[in-house]
Amino acid sequence: MNLDSISIVILAAGKGSRMKSNKAKVLHDISGKPMLYHIIKASKNISNDVSVVIAHQKEKVKESIEKYFDDITFVEQDAENFPGTGGAMKNVAPKNDKVLVLNGDMPLITAESLEGFLHNDADIIMSIFDLKDPNGYGRVVIDNNQVQYIVEQKDANQAELNVTTVNAGIYAFKKDVLEKYIPLLSNDNAQKEYYLTDLIAMAKKDGLSISPLLVDEEHFKGVNSKKDLADSEAIMQDRIRTKWMNAGVSMQLPSTVYIEEDATFEGECHLENGVRITGNSQIINSIIKAHSVIEDSIVKNSDVGPLAHLRPASSVEDTHIGNFVEVKKATLKGVKAGHLSYLGDAEIDEGTNIGAGTITCNYDGLKKYKTKIGKNVFVGSDSQLVAPVTIKDDVMIAAGTTVTSGEVASGNLVISRTKMRLVKDFYYKFFGKK
Repeated sequence: MNLDSISIVILAAGKGSRMKSNKAKVLHDISGKPMLYHIIKASKNISNDVSVVIAHQKEKVKESIEKYFDDITFVEQDAENFPGTGGAMKNVAPKNDKVLVLNGDMPLITAESLEGFLHNDADIIMSIFDLKDPNGYGRVVIDNNQVQYIVEQKDANQAELNVTTVNAGIYAFKKDVLEKYIPLLSNDNAQKEYYLTDLIAMAKKDGLSISPLLVDEEHFKGVNSKKDLADSEAIMQDRIRTKWMNAGVSMQLPSTVYIEEDATFEGECHLENGVRITGNSQIINSIIKAHSVIEDSIVKNSDVGPLAHLRPASSVEDTHIGNFVEVKKATLKGVKAGHLSYLGDAEIDEGTNIGAGTITCNYDGLKKYKTKIGKNVFVGSDSQLVAPVTIKDDVMIAAGTTVTSGEVASGNLVISRTKMRLVKDFYYKFFGKK
């Protein structure tokens, strides 16, 4: 694909007041990334010149996007003096001869869905929806495959109200069209804003070609509320799950599984219902059982769950992680941790068994410390390993033990339980009955 055939401008300056949030609309997450990220990613697949127009929370928007892309041009809109979509284009300087203008609240756009804008030589290409019920939308009147004009519903006559084509809000312009008409835009309207749609009337008056492009609602769905956000998330998740199922991942009740965009799968993987996989997690030849959470971690040749939690920077290989086990920033290889344990800031080697209720006590209130456990170690139930501590190979730790020494040598039994006492007939004395 010729990446220098089109420039892309993404309008991301608005407040998004209908989101009812202190966060800029374009920074709300879809499958683990800001919605603006998804639009930029799709744009970069077809263009080497992507600009983002910012105003509201401009520094936060810029900082967020620069975590993922280092070659985006940011253009600040003078929203006080030149509000509106037309005002947003005032300071944009595209490099290529065709300019595609996208909205920053359409996270479901893909490179494939934008291809129709690349293969049309009209002066202006205007995206349209064909709706069964266009009520509430302005109508786009088309004749001989050319846009004639746009009319708002309140201004439409009966014939115009019968039109089912509406404006989808995406345009492609020849660069010289923008250069000519953007300076001519007026804010002589009730909202006192500069509208990109006014270019249509001006261009039509001058005899320019304005070609309609029918697009589908799914890809060009805008997000204007938390409900829209949830709907878009559901569509994005369906795409992600479908991609991985087609690649060979088995899912039980797929609609209950959540997978973020950067997660990857290799080999034979199975996800049971209610699983959540986030960040840059890698799942390789493994089973993730019901209602387990994997965050930014690696799972290889292992089974995890049900109801287990791998927190970020964990790596488990050839390992069994059972129910109610939490692992954080730990490396486990060839380990069995069947249930009810917390293993944080730890390295645990093969052949080791972690008993129920075992905790690595990795935090002293100021700093975090590491626990190292060697091969073939048996850790009894309800044990506390107070870091920093190193347990060498072939060690047994008795149930109920608190390990506090810096290093336990190979071959040892560690036991710190107090001696059990029996007080005869205490029950009867306490409750006063026998």
